Amino acid sequence: MTRYKQCIIIRDDLKLSKGKLAVQVAHAAVSAYEWADKKTQEAWKEEGQKKVVLRVPTLRDLFELKEIARKHDLSTALITDAGLTEIPPGTVTVLGIGPAEVTELDKITGNLKLV
Repeated sequence: MTRYKQCIIIRDDLKLSKGKLAVQVAHAAVSAYEWADKKTQEAWKEEGQKKVVLRVPTLRDLFELKEIARKHDLSTALITDAGLTEIPPGTVTVLGIGPAEVTELDKITGNLKLV
């Protein structure tokens, strides 16, 4: 049974291409991982690095989730795009949370829909 996972949350309102979205998700996964404590990092890697990609309607939703996650002492990474391709510079695209224990993440993201 998996005890750890990572959640990547995307904004539905941006309508990014599949390639752009994949890159933004990758940025969030790596960045949020770097903020996790070593014990959690190792446990998550040993279990296969489970990730789920979820969606929210707007930027405001990302900010709200980030604050909730931080209040629960979870690692987070809010990704801001450089604006070289599809969207303007400074556009916040995705939020990474974790890795963390599944039970903790589900309290925050359990109501979100998968991408």
